[in-house]
Amino acid sequence: MTRAAVVTAVLAVVAVFAVTASTYTLTENEQAVITRFGEPRGEPITEPGLHFKLPFADTVNRFDRRWLDWRGDPNQIPTKDKKYIWVDTFGRWRIVDPLRFFQRLRDERNAQSRLDDIIDGETRNAIASFALIEAVRTTNRTFEDDEYSAELGGAEALETVQAGRDRLTRQIRDRAAEVVKEFGVELVDVQIRRINYVNEVQVKVFDRMISERRRIAERSRSEGMGRAAEIRGQRERDLKAIRSEAYRKAQEVSGKADAEATRIYAAAFGRDPEFFQFLRTLEAYPRTVDASTSLFLGTDTEFYRYLRSSKKQ
Repeated sequence: MTRAAVVTAVLAVVAVFAVTASTYTLTENEQAVITRFGEPRGEPITEPGLHFKLPFADTVNRFDRRWLDWRGDPNQIPTKDKKYIWVDTFGRWRIVDPLRFFQRLRDERNAQSRLDDIIDGETRNAIASFALIEAVRTTNRTFEDDEYSAELGGAEALETVQAGRDRLTRQIRDRAAEVVKEFGVELVDVQIRRINYVNEVQVKVFDRMISERRRIAERSRSEGMGRAAEIRGQRERDLKAIRSEAYRKAQEVSGKADAEATRIYAAAFGRDPEFFQFLRTLEAYPRTVDASTSLFLGTDTEFYRYLRSSKKQ
């Protein structure tokens, strides 16, 4: 390779390196602050695409433009009514002023740390300013079972919600958002992920809930037994009424049948009294005398009259 070719290759490499060192690109999700020897230079770069900088002197500090998640650590906080609870919160934030953000916080890790301090502090202040029911419930909506709403919800369900969780979380967000503005950060939302009693109180609460549910169950059983007794009593009354009505109708039918039979017998007797008496007597013989019966009758008895007359013939 000739000396000219070597020089050309070296110059080409230097040119490529110089171009690479003097340009940079930003995506749609990025924004940047250019610093020269550690000091910010000009306005933040927010437009995506190819940009130029001074090689070896300028540094590109990139920051995310998207909404970012913040999640705090669960904290043990006392409420206004002196009940200790664990509160777990989360939020959403973004960098709206990259230059101020860089000057005050430098990077997102420091930003997360500052948000921890600010939001956790405002959460503690807000929780301590409200009763537990305000953090647990949003409205005074009654439970589905109005009769047992107090038992189902515990003692707190008997209290009236004045502010509610929505107002409490808005207070946390608004106060924290005012503080973080000085860091070039916008805080759009803070919500409570979970609220729970501390372990010592939780056991007592669970025991009370179990006791209340047992009391409700006993009340339900007692009411059920009373209702069952009422139903059984009504059934017995209805059954007696049905039987009484059936007996009355049966007696009525039987009376009519007896009357009709008597009428028929009377009509038959009236047509031929002698034959009717003879027939009735014959019917009486098998009902009166059987193989194991000994019957002693006088010869002049009315019952023996037809037997005696048959012998004579």
